[in-house]
Amino acid sequence: MGCCKSSFLKPSSLHAKKTYSDDISVRRGGKRSNPHHRNNNKDDGDGGCGGGRGWHFSNVPDFSEFSAADLRDATNNFSVNAVVSSCSDQETNVVYRGCLKGDMRRIAVKKFSKSTWPDPKQFAEEARAIGKMRHMRLVNLIGYCCDGDERLLVSEYMPNDTLPKHLFHWEKQTMEWAMRLRAALYVAEALEYCRQSGRKLYHDLNAYRVLFDENGSPRLSCFGWMKHSKDGKNFSTNLAYTPPEYLRSGTLIPESVVFSFGTFLLDLLSGKHVPPSHAVDTIQKENLLVLIDSHLEGNYPEEEAATVFDLATKCLHNNPKDRPEIKDIISVLATLQHKPDVPSYEMLGISKLENPETESQNSLIYDACHRMDLEALHQILEATDYKDDEVTCELSFQQWAQQIKDVWNTRQQGDSAFRNTDFKSAIEKYTQFIETGIMISPTVYARRSMCHLFCDQPDAALRDAMQAQCVYPEWPTAFYLQAVALAKLNMLQDSANMLKEASILEDKRLVN
Repeated sequence: MGCCKSSFLKPSSLHAKKTYSDDISVRRGGKRSNPHHRNNNKDDGDGGCGGGRGWHFSNVPDFSEFSAADLRDATNNFSVNAVVSSCSDQETNVVYRGCLKGDMRRIAVKKFSKSTWPDPKQFAEEARAIGKMRHMRLVNLIGYCCDGDERLLVSEYMPNDTLPKHLFHWEKQTMEWAMRLRAALYVAEALEYCRQSGRKLYHDLNAYRVLFDENGSPRLSCFGWMKHSKDGKNFSTNLAYTPPEYLRSGTLIPESVVFSFGTFLLDLLSGKHVPPSHAVDTIQKENLLVLIDSHLEGNYPEEEAATVFDLATKCLHNNPKDRPEIKDIISVLATLQHKPDVPSYEMLGISKLENPETESQNSLIYDACHRMDLEALHQILEATDYKDDEVTCELSFQQWAQQIKDVWNTRQQGDSAFRNTDFKSAIEKYTQFIETGIMISPTVYARRSMCHLFCDQPDAALRDAMQAQCVYPEWPTAFYLQAVALAKLNMLQDSANMLKEASILEDKRLVN
C-alpha cells in the first residue's frame, strides 16, 4: 500500500477517530442516547424573543440540554483533530466540530473553563436566553451542557469556513466587493435582530465570528452573545482594536458593539487587519487607495468605498454617544447592495452543498490535503505533536546517556523552529536528529516533509513522507503528505490514489 512497503513496526495502538470535514456531512449509524438530552425551548414558529422577521427554521432543532457523554462522543473526546483551526489567535475558549450520532447532525461545540463560569445555573440561564433566538443571519445556538465541570455550548455547524479564510487567506479568488458589502449588511442585520431581542452586547465582534453556511451566506456566530465569564470583563482581541471605553472601565456597553463593527468594516475594506487608528490616519492623509485591498484591482466604485469608510469612522468615534445606531448602519449598507439575485456561493466561487446532511465526511487532515492547504496541514501536525511515535519509538536504558539528551535537544530545537514557521531551520535541526540514527521518529520525517513543502521542495517532501511510511507502514499522515507532494509534482492521478488510501487507513482506525 502506498509508495513504500515495510513490515517494520506495526502500530500497536491507534489514538484518533476520524474527524469531521468542512461540509455539513454526517457520520453514519448509531442513535443518540437521550437520558440527558432534553427539550428546553417551548417556542415554535420563528422562535425566540423579539421574533425572527418571519423566518422559518424547520431544519434547526429545538434548544436542548446535552449530556457531556453525548458531546464527548460527538467530538471524539474533544480530540485535538476536531478543533476548529480557523479562529482568532487570541481566543481563550476552544471550539470543536462534531457529529451527533442520533440525528445525523453536524455541530460546533464551544468549551469554556469552569473557572469562568463556576455556577452552572448562571451558565445554563445565559445559554437558554441565547438559545431562544432564531434568525437566518445567525449561527443558531441549539444546546448547552454543564454536567460536572463541563461548560459547553452547542451550535449549528457552518461548512464553508470563516470570513478570514475567504478574506485574508484566500486561495483561488479574492472576495469581490459586492460580497464584502453583503457580509457587512448581514452581520449588521444579525446584530439588530438580537438588539431587538434584548441581547445588546456582542462580545469581541471580529472577522472570525463570521462563518459561511452551506449556501455560502455569511452568518454571525451565536457564541459572541455569551460572555467569556460571568462578569463579562473579558475582551480577547488585540488591544489595538479594543473599544476605548473598555480600556477605561473594563466593561462593554451597547455602543462598544458599534465600535467593533467599525473595525470589522475596516477588515472588509482592506482585506487585512488594520488597527483603527492607522486607518483613520491613512484616510486623513487623503490616501484611501493605500487602505483599500489591492487584490480588488480597482473593481469597486470609489464612492461606495468612501461611503463605507465614512461609516467605519463614525463607528470608531472615541465618544460612544457619537456612534451611529445599528439600524442606521443597516440603512446605509442596504443602499449599497447591487447583486441581490446572485447567490452567495457564486460570489465566493464555491460549490453549493445540495444535500449537506448526506455529504460524505472527511477528516480535517483529509480536507487540508484535498485543498492543498499547507497552513492548515501545518497546524494539524503541530497539534498532533508526537502521539503517533508512541508505537514506534522504544529506547533502551543505555540510550538515556548524554548522547541521547543531546539528540533530544536537537529535536526540540527543530520543533521550536517548526512551531515558529522557520522551516529552513527546522529542516536543518531535524536532519541532524535523523542523521544520528539513535532514534527513529515517523513524526520527524513527517514534519521535515511538511517543511520541504513550504520551501517548494516536493521531491524531498515525497521522500520524507515515504520514509515516514516505512517507519510506520499504516500511518495515514504519511500517506496524506505523499498525496500533497505528488500533487505538487503534477502527478495528479497518483495523488488522488494516495489520498484515497490515506482515507481508507483512517477508516480502519475507526473500526479498531
